Amino acid sequence: MFCLRRCLWLQPRTQVCSVSRQRVHKLASLQEAKALSPKKVRSLLYPFKELEQYLDRSIDRTPFQLFHPSLEDMVRAEKLFCSSPSHKIDYYTSAERLDHVPALTQPEVCFIGRSNVGKSSLIKCLFSLTPEVEVRVSKTPGHTKKMNFFKVGKAFTIVDMPGYGYRAPSDFVDMVEPYLYTRKNLVRTFLLVDGSVGLQKADMIALEMCEEMRRPYVLVVTKIDKCGHGTLLTNLMKLHDLVKTETTSCFPQPFLVSSLHFWGIYLLRCFITHVTGSITLKDTSH
Repeated sequence: MFCLRRCLWLQPRTQVCSVSRQRVHKLASLQEAKALSPKKVRSLLYPFKELEQYLDRSIDRTPFQLFHPSLEDMVRAEKLFCSSPSHKIDYYTSAERLDHVPALTQPEVCFIGRSNVGKSSLIKCLFSLTPEVEVRVSKTPGHTKKMNFFKVGKAFTIVDMPGYGYRAPSDFVDMVEPYLYTRKNLVRTFLLVDGSVGLQKADMIALEMCEEMRRPYVLVVTKIDKCGHGTLLTNLMKLHDLVKTETTSCFPQPFLVSSLHFWGIYLLRCFITHVTGSITLKDTSH
C-alpha cells in the first residue's frame, strides 16, 4: 500500500495565504447568474471557455470539455443542494479514525488536497444554497483535523478530509489512507490542486496514491482567480500532460473553480450529482 507519510514533512514553498470566512455568495443560485451578461454566465458555467482564446489553435481542447452538461441539467443538479423537510442537508459527524467512520450506504465523494488549497472553502461554496450547513473555514491553514461528513438528503454524502503537507494532523496517514482504500461506497475522490502554483511534491504523492488505489478520481484546480491567464494555462497544460501520460484512473478533464467568484461551482455540483447517480443527464458532452 502506498503511503503518504512523506507528505507530513513536505511544506509548500509558496507563502501561506490566509483564507477568509465566506458569506453566502450572491451568485449561489443559477437563477441569479442567468441575469448576467452571456459572457459572464459562460465564465461562471464553463471557466475554461475564458481561457481558450489564449491557447494555440493546435492544442486539443477536448480533454477540458468532456463533461459539458446543459443549463437545464445544472438547474436540476442545483435542486439537490437545496435543503427541504424531505431532503435535509446537514453536517452529520466527524471521524478521526476508520473505526469512527459512520456506516453509511449512500454514494460518497471526498475532497482531499494540500493545506491551504481551499478545500473547506470549496465545500462551503457548494453548500451556499443551504447557509445553515456549518462548514468551518479558518484563516489558519490545516484547520481541518478530522474527516467531516455532510449528508445531502438520502442522495449522497460529501466528506471534507484533513489537508496534507503543511500542518497536517500527526495521525493523517492512519486517518485518511485506510478510508480511501476500503470505503466501499466511495464513488469519487476529488484531488484539489492550487491553480496559481500547480502540482507540488505533496500533490504528486497524493496522485500516486490515488493511482495505486485504482479507483476513479478527479482533479479540481482551485484559486483560478489568484493568477494570470498565462500562469494558469501553463499549469493546466502541465497537468493535462501528466494525466495523459502517467495516470489510468484519473478523469481526463480537470475542473476549474474559484470559491471567491463562484466560477465552475455549478459545473462541479452537476458532476457530483452525476457520478453519485442522483440525476441522469441528458447530454454530458458536445
